[in-house]
Amino acid sequence: MSLDDIRKQIDETDDELLRLFLQRMNLVAEVAEEKRNAGGVPVLDRTRERAILQRIRTAAGDKERYASSLYDTIFSISRSYQGKLLCRPSKIAEVVNEALDNPADFFPQTGTIACQGVEGGYSQMAADRMFPRGNLVYFDSFEAVFAAVESGLCNFGILPIENSSNGSVRAVYELLQQHPACIVRSERLFVRHVLLAKPGTSLDDIVEIRSHEQALGQCSAFVDGLRGRVKVTPRPNTAEAVREVATGDDAGIAAIGSRRSGELYGLVPIATDIQNSENNYTRFICITAKPTIYPGANRISLILSCKHEPGSLYRVLGKFAALGINLLKLESYPIVGHDFEFMFYFDIEASVKEDGIVQMLSDLEEDTESLTFLGCYSEM
Repeated sequence: MSLDDIRKQIDETDDELLRLFLQRMNLVAEVAEEKRNAGGVPVLDRTRERAILQRIRTAAGDKERYASSLYDTIFSISRSYQGKLLCRPSKIAEVVNEALDNPADFFPQTGTIACQGVEGGYSQMAADRMFPRGNLVYFDSFEAVFAAVESGLCNFGILPIENSSNGSVRAVYELLQQHPACIVRSERLFVRHVLLAKPGTSLDDIVEIRSHEQALGQCSAFVDGLRGRVKVTPRPNTAEAVREVATGDDAGIAAIGSRRSGELYGLVPIATDIQNSENNYTRFICITAKPTIYPGANRISLILSCKHEPGSLYRVLGKFAALGINLLKLESYPIVGHDFEFMFYFDIEASVKEDGIVQMLSDLEEDTESLTFLGCYSEM
């Protein structure tokens, strides 16, 4: 048989598969109608799915692995279709629909803005870019920023969430899970680090360097070159470290921060561009207490945990692929107290206003162990 003959048979087989698939989906619709009439019957019937998979694996012989993968996908599509037909409420759909029912006309230029740290920090720079006429209020910790927004003391909060060379700010992601805050905007800030000290001090005079752990990580090559003779001390904020050095009496202590913070507190650069990468960007997010979706929102952030079983993450990714969604970020981190079980951070390129997205998120909520919707927003 020639290649053309084989392909012709494949085309005929595909036509038959499509006919049978459409027939199956029509039957799924009938199942959904029966469940609606019965009232309260869940979409997911894991016992039924396992029974079908067992039968399929037995019948598939040495191709059982491929058949299992195919039917996992079919089950996922069928559940999604049932969910759409039944219009079952989900927590995530309620949150999104509430935001869509109260649309915002534009992203504000002013407000009371919570920032972690002190004047001269990178959070302040990001806040000034997002809110040119904002009233900035400074707090000692990331958690205090969340509390200020949650209580209504501040309208918005600015937080670093990711650096291009040193990874995610894990503490902020953990707080996003713990607090009912919503991301409404993000900003990429180009970061150039300098080593700052009192005027008249040289690099050879330095015996201690202070800065935030993220900045220290972003400048690890430079810092590692000084280890052995220089003490490294993490501080809560880069600008706070700069201010400490400026107000202290020891000229042998330096701080890693921005050139702007040095000018603000009276320190001078003794080493410049000390970050590991010339392409060093930090992403900052803007949070609010109430879910809000501003015009142009095209990015969705999620935190989820999958069932600890083969194929669970694959099924999540399959839902994105089925809608042609581009994955912008996928990062895992271990769940404390659980052996080799992980949470996943996702950023996807999509808007909740697009057809099928809210239903897809509802499907994820049902099919995963936990799902936290962090917001739908745009990145400047």
